[in-house]
Amino acid sequence: MKKVVFFFAFTMMYCGKTTVNKPVVYGLVIHGGAGTITRKNMSSEKESAYRGKLTEALAAGFEILEKSGSSMDAVETTIRIMEDSPLFNAGKGAVFTNAGTNELDASIMDGSTLQAGAVAGVKTIKNPISAARKVMEETRHVMLAGDGADYFAKEQGLEIVNMIIFIQKDVGKPCKRHRMRKNMAP
Repeated sequence: MKKVVFFFAFTMMYCGKTTVNKPVVYGLVIHGGAGTITRKNMSSEKESAYRGKLTEALAAGFEILEKSGSSMDAVETTIRIMEDSPLFNAGKGAVFTNAGTNELDASIMDGSTLQAGAVAGVKTIKNPISAARKVMEETRHVMLAGDGADYFAKEQGLEIVNMIIFIQKDVGKPCKRHRMRKNMAP
């Protein structure tokens, strides 16, 4: 019996200890897209622009974490910066579909609750990551797609844009060549 009481008391002391002086350790990991940029096609200016935007995105996320903000806020803010840049295959930098349109996808998950939210095939949401978070937090669904997801985002007060903002001159050329090879109408 003494052993059980001792074990219980030791467990209570050890597990109940607060970690007041221990530093909080966290991290953010991002990548700049699924495309391939070869060294021969990457000027030093272009590389600097990519590295600068990645650094800006990470710094914004870390600032939120350093001020005891939530990890969800840090992730959403980080991704929004990337979605707002034409450099990455997200948001303004999205590549074209075979039909010559931009359809955007995003997903987010809260690791502490295992809740998740996603949007797919959206065409008018400026920041799909924010819509994915709204799906997670405001609905019973995990994913909304297409026009229904666009409509939901508008109902939630998210920024809706004309899809022309997603069209970038240098991003559209490969799609146009692809359509011509496949004899597809623009």
